[in-house]
Amino acid sequence: MDTYHNTRSGIPLFGSRSAFTSSKPDTVNPNWLRVGLAFGTSAFLWGLLFKQHSTDVHEYKVRNGLE
Repeated sequence: MDTYHNTRSGIPLFGSRSAFTSSKPDTVNPNWLRVGLAFGTSAFLWGLLFKQHSTDVHEYKVRNGLE
């Protein structure tokens, strides 16, 4: 195998690196901005889900003469 190219695909093996970095998460000092954004986004999406569900139930009842 050539040290500079992969013989099967011709992709250079040198000078390339992963787009994702591998680092251990710091469990002692979490990134509170990311934690807040994650929980905030989750709460927002659950709120939208409940609102849409209640709207759908109301529309169902109106269409079927239950309300």
